[in-house]
Amino acid sequence: MADTLIVHRAGLTTVQDLGRPGRSRHGLPVNGAPDQYAARVANVLTGNDESAPLLEITAADFGCTPSADVLVAVTGAPADLTVDDVPRPRWEPVVVRAGETIRVTGIRVGVRAYLAVHGSVETPYLLGSCAPDTILGFGRTLRDGDQIAVRTALRAPIGHPVYGIPLFRVHASVPRLAETTAWTIDVTDGPDLAEFGDSADRLFRSEFTVTPQSNHIGLRMSGDVPRRTATGEVLSRGVPVGAIEVPAGDELLVLHRGRGVTAGYPVLAVVTSTGLDALGQARPGQAVRFRRRTVAEAVAAYRLQRAGVEALKTRVRTVFDAHRIP
Repeated sequence: MADTLIVHRAGLTTVQDLGRPGRSRHGLPVNGAPDQYAARVANVLTGNDESAPLLEITAADFGCTPSADVLVAVTGAPADLTVDDVPRPRWEPVVVRAGETIRVTGIRVGVRAYLAVHGSVETPYLLGSCAPDTILGFGRTLRDGDQIAVRTALRAPIGHPVYGIPLFRVHASVPRLAETTAWTIDVTDGPDLAEFGDSADRLFRSEFTVTPQSNHIGLRMSGDVPRRTATGEVLSRGVPVGAIEVPAGDELLVLHRGRGVTAGYPVLAVVTSTGLDALGQARPGQAVRFRRRTVAEAVAAYRLQRAGVEALKTRVRTVFDAHRIP
C-alpha cells in the first residue's frame, strides 16, 4: 500500500511534469512545467528522474503532511519552506518525518514553486505525461483534504535525530530573479523579423510589462510594440513554444508551453529555452527587457545549464550512495 501526502491547504497546486514533447504533430500542446529548470532540479535533488511527477504550487500557500518519512525538495520562486514551523532550506534535499507538516508559503518575486518527493507520486497519465491540459480537461488539481499516493523507499533515518540537521548539502545552482529591476530575457530572431522594418529594434530598446491576461498558454505584454510594415496575409502555420507574436493592437504575445500548435500572427522573435524558464516565473506587473542572441549563443547557454544539472546529479548520487538511499 502506498504512503500518502495529506493536503491541508491546497492553494493553487497541480500535479505536474515536463509535458508531452513530440505531440505537436498530433495537435497537442506540449504543456508541462513553465519553469522547466526548477522542476528538473527539484526531482534531481530527491533522486528522481528529471521528468517524474511533482507538485507545482502557483502563487498561493500550500501545506501537507506525509504518512511516512519522506525526502523532499522545493525549488522555483523565492518562498518560505517550513517543516513543523521550523525553517528549512530550499534548493536542497530535506528530510521530513511522518506526521510533520510541510508548508510552502509567501511565494514572491516569481510565481511558481515546485515540490518533489523521493520515489514517485501516483497520478493519472495521458500520452505519457501527467501534465494538465486545460483544453482537454485533463490533469489533477489538488483540493483541501486530498490524499496524494507516494511510493518512497526512504526507511533509514537521515540527519541528526533531535535537531533534524541534514548530513549533507549538494549546492544546486539557484537562478536569481531581480526584485526591483526588469528581467532580461534572451531571444533569437523570428522568421518574420524583416516584416517589421526599423520598428523591430523596439523589441530590444523598450521595456515591456506582463499584463493580468497572461497564463501558461501565453504572456501578454504591453509597451512600445513594434509595427509590421508588410501588408500581406500571414497564413496559419506551426509555431514554436517561445514565439513572440505581434497581433493587431498594442501588445506582444509570448507563447508558452500551453500554446496551440498553429497561429496566424507574425513571429518577431523566439524566446530561448533558458529565457522560457524565467518567463515561467513572470507574474502580472513584471517588467521585461528582451536581449538579442544568436542561435549559437542560445544553444551554448542551454548546454551550460544542462551541464550544471548533470553535475548536480553526480553530487546527489554520491551523497545518496553514502547514506544508502535508493
